Amino acid sequence: MTQPPGLRRAMGGFDATTVGVGAMIGAGAFVVFSPASAAAGLLLPLAVVLAGFVAYCNAAATASLAVRYPSSGGTYLYGRKQLGPWPGFLAGWGFVTGKLASCAAMALTFGLYAAPGAEKAAAVAAVVGLTAVNLLGVTRTALATRVIVSLVVPVLAFVVVVAFTAPAAPSTAGSGGTGGVVGVLQAAALLFFAFAGYARIATMGEEVRNPRRNIPRAIFGALGFTLVVYLLLALSLLNALGPEALAASSAPLRDVVDAGTPPGGATGVLDTVVVGAAALASLGALLALIAGVGRTSLAMARNRDLPSALSSISTRFAVPWVADLATAAVVVLLLLATDVLTVVGFSSFGVLVYYAIANVAAFTLTDRQWYAPRWLNVVGAVACLVLAFTLPAVSVVTMLAVLAAGVVVRGAVLVRRRRAA
Repeated sequence: MTQPPGLRRAMGGFDATTVGVGAMIGAGAFVVFSPASAAAGLLLPLAVVLAGFVAYCNAAATASLAVRYPSSGGTYLYGRKQLGPWPGFLAGWGFVTGKLASCAAMALTFGLYAAPGAEKAAAVAAVVGLTAVNLLGVTRTALATRVIVSLVVPVLAFVVVVAFTAPAAPSTAGSGGTGGVVGVLQAAALLFFAFAGYARIATMGEEVRNPRRNIPRAIFGALGFTLVVYLLLALSLLNALGPEALAASSAPLRDVVDAGTPPGGATGVLDTVVVGAAALASLGALLALIAGVGRTSLAMARNRDLPSALSSISTRFAVPWVADLATAAVVVLLLLATDVLTVVGFSSFGVLVYYAIANVAAFTLTDRQWYAPRWLNVVGAVACLVLAFTLPAVSVVTMLAVLAAGVVVRGAVLVRRRRAA
């Protein structure tokens, strides 16, 4: 019997790290700081550190599992192997549904920056174009992400310097935001949306060379770099705008540049640079998201948890072309049917459930990695669930309904298969 074609191990450690950084920078720098500030106020840096710590717990679990199972699928695969089919399905279904919404949010973010007034048309064009890049092979995906990251990171560094050197925002009586423990937890849960990019490295584990060495290095490297960038952004944005103005801003990085440019300065040029960086960062995140959703869909289709047609792999480019095309089609439908800028909480809930399962799966491993002791897995699982249920109620209820619908449909399919057998 002829074996179906597999994916090609074409990415080195640097490419894998770049894919993770590109996924995180695009999501976080231009999307979540305003709503997170609305929740945490002056305690926003603490929320960044908390989100980063939880992300480290999850990264340690993911890295140790990826070393054991260096194949596509991420926690969907790990959950099936370590805990059984149902936990694996729940992780995969939460990832796919949450990240489909994230794809639409990133595409629309690109449209809002690049083509105000025609944002949905630009968003659809971005999805079509980046799906074409993914279909040409993972090396093209990594190369495109590397170019985007190399252009965006210097702009973020420039904004940080401008924000720190700008006159401090006038202090007010309050700290802004909800504040307190609940506000910090909710902000950390929202910010977790921005830290989830390292999951792309694990979901693409079948395409990384020497995965036992390169996957952990890429995951921790991408996470550490991004945590430093986010912490500097949080501190500098609070300094330049203050918590209230930051919470109310739809484009805080552009507002910082406007506030820090002296009268008669090249504000228009700098705005163009920041807008261009935001558009590129959104494209980088969208590119990695499409690849990650496609690979998880491929893994679920191989186990018949999604239609088996999604497991088709191109013999020429070694990519899951049907899964990538299906991902693009669903994202386009979301873009045309609804406003998806409010789905950050929805996506965060799905991803936090996904990582709670990853931590439980890692806890059951007998061959332990030094960076993932069992106590860290326990802390990570509990922290994920706590953060998930501090999100806005509409996000929690919506995602619980989506997860329940997936469980019901899978149960019905399994009953039909047993009767047919």
